[in-house]
Amino acid sequence: MAIEEEILQATLAASEKLYGQAPDVKSLQISATRKEFEGDLTLVVFPLLKLSHKKPEETAEDLGKELQASVPAISGYNVIKGFLNLCISKSNWIDTVNNIAADPHFGIVEATDNSPLYMVEYSSPNTNKPLHLGHVRNNLLGHSVCQILKANGIKVVKTNIVNDRGIHICKSMLAWKLFGNGETPESTGKKGDHLVGDYYVRFDKEYRAQVKALMEKGMTEDDAKKEAPLIKEAQQMLEKWEAGDPEVRALWEKMNNWVYEGFDKTYKRLGISFDKIYYESQTYLDGKAKVNEGLEKGCFYRRPDGSVWADLSKDGLDEKLLLRADGTSVYMTQDIGTAQQRFRDFNINKMIYVVGNEQNYHFQVLSILLDRLGFEWGKDLVHFSYGMVELPEGKMKSREGTVVDADDLMDEMISTAKETSGDKLKEYSEEEVNNIARICGLGALKYFILKVDPRKNMMFNPKESIDFNGNTGPFIQYTYARIRSVIRKAADAGLQVPAKLEAKYELSERETQLVQNLASFPQAVKQAGKDYSPAFIANYCYDLAKAYNQFYHDFSILKEENADAQQFRLMLSSLIANTIKTGMDLLGIEVPERM
Repeated sequence: MAIEEEILQATLAASEKLYGQAPDVKSLQISATRKEFEGDLTLVVFPLLKLSHKKPEETAEDLGKELQASVPAISGYNVIKGFLNLCISKSNWIDTVNNIAADPHFGIVEATDNSPLYMVEYSSPNTNKPLHLGHVRNNLLGHSVCQILKANGIKVVKTNIVNDRGIHICKSMLAWKLFGNGETPESTGKKGDHLVGDYYVRFDKEYRAQVKALMEKGMTEDDAKKEAPLIKEAQQMLEKWEAGDPEVRALWEKMNNWVYEGFDKTYKRLGISFDKIYYESQTYLDGKAKVNEGLEKGCFYRRPDGSVWADLSKDGLDEKLLLRADGTSVYMTQDIGTAQQRFRDFNINKMIYVVGNEQNYHFQVLSILLDRLGFEWGKDLVHFSYGMVELPEGKMKSREGTVVDADDLMDEMISTAKETSGDKLKEYSEEEVNNIARICGLGALKYFILKVDPRKNMMFNPKESIDFNGNTGPFIQYTYARIRSVIRKAADAGLQVPAKLEAKYELSERETQLVQNLASFPQAVKQAGKDYSPAFIANYCYDLAKAYNQFYHDFSILKEENADAQQFRLMLSSLIANTIKTGMDLLGIEVPERM
């Protein structure tokens, strides 16, 4: 049992003994003692005041005496207002290191047959354009959340919904039909998703020109946007698609397949995968059926033009369109059908949607509609709402072709990593150099995005992300490689990492703090799972790497003459490397054995 858990259990027992009842264990908080105070761990006593009916200082003094008497590892304590600072015996930290070394899955909780099953949806691309920087953040967050949930003993189904139908898809199709001259990925040498995306941009360019021409003839902008021949033809194409027109369906299938091949290559480079992929074209009919069913039951209503709406005024919202007047469906319709299919396919306990915060209203409505349609799980869906990614140059717009393409971004990051390494890799083969550059470049990209609180908007700066100093992926990767180098040099000198330490060595204050940093990894994993926040893991890895580098600078390892000290530092170094690797894996980031 970790010392923090032992103290928590002892606090419950002490409260029962002193005050006749124990607090909710979730209300208790233990953290590392602040550097300006004496102690190793601090217990916040304020949650106990309603039980003790005493002042904070008196309550802390009561608990201090009881905990010192009942927990052998506690060698002393002091009270600062409502904070009980506990001193932990040096021998206990040796025991902590041994316990970590004995646990091959340190920090990770294995799922069991009785573990809950969560489904996490992420990516959700449209088949009219390639993946861009915004998709990168979505995919990285979704993948990392899945990894973190698994590390908390939860079974996970990773899923994707591909938006493969709708007016936006028809825009790319129509532009290719009108202006493409039979181009294919093979004939142009372009990835299929890039080729299709070019025609989405081309549609917008031609459409804007038509709108401008109509406005010059005296038409209002709103009317011009509705009457432009291209948009009318795209709407007609969508109606033909829904009617099953063979020619339109054949073109749709051909161009979507180009895109899927392109997506697969991008996903593979990012390290992204899915257990199940759903397609809007296969779920929207279920959604329409459920909407019509809700219409018959009086959950929704039909307007004179034939469109179907949900009145959400009783829920403090407005009215929501579910079926257009021409009978075509909207995103909400598709999401209702997809949700029904998912709960039919998997007996999941929770559904988590990783979707940007511009869709907050959408998922608020979806939850209400699913509940109204009789799905018990409707109220419990989780919208993991994350902020947008912006660039120093401003916001991105796909239709105008101003997005940062995911493939181009990865190429740039890898190239920059290779340039930044300079002469550091001159002794390695070209294959090794390319692999290290790939690991560091993609690691820099992933870490820079994941270290930020996912709920906040963020500014992505490629140059800052690849710095080998500061809170970056390459800094943490370099720390791991440094430790692995120490372990290899130790082995060359005939020194092996011990399987277990004897309690002979008296740790310094810096070493004690480093052990505490290491031992807090399970709490970081637990907190990250509770809050669906990879940022907890990212910043834990940085803090651990930073603390190790300070230790490495101040203490000798290979040249240490005290054998007990050397053995301790070798084991501690090895465990920190293992934990950094585990933590970075939860973020989907590789670590190189050498740099």
